[in-house]
Amino acid sequence: MSRTRGMLWAGACSVALAGTALAHHGWTGYNEEIQKLSGTIEQSSYGNPHGSIQLKTADKTWEVVLAPPSRMTTRGLSEEMLKAGTSATVEGYQSKTDEKELRAERITVAGKTVELR
Repeated sequence: MSRTRGMLWAGACSVALAGTALAHHGWTGYNEEIQKLSGTIEQSSYGNPHGSIQLKTADKTWEVVLAPPSRMTTRGLSEEMLKAGTSATVEGYQSKTDEKELRAERITVAGKTVELR
């Protein structure tokens, strides 16, 4: 491969990867006002690229976006703590496009508050 062609290929890959990262991590799609929700975890995922829970509140079930599993583990939030039937309180930002989605900044489970961001 010629040097010029190789540089073009590397540049194209960099742009593609940057676009992917921005698409996944772009949090501009969330409102600026923080909300606090309390309810019961109906379902959870402790997988990559980030965990999530479905939190049943008095009026609806929310899809709550959590942190990556490695960050949750490091900060003391285990997968076991997020099992179905557990009471939880989350504070975060509601999606501008999905009224049932919340990006969590912190979660309180069993009296323990964990900062997620």
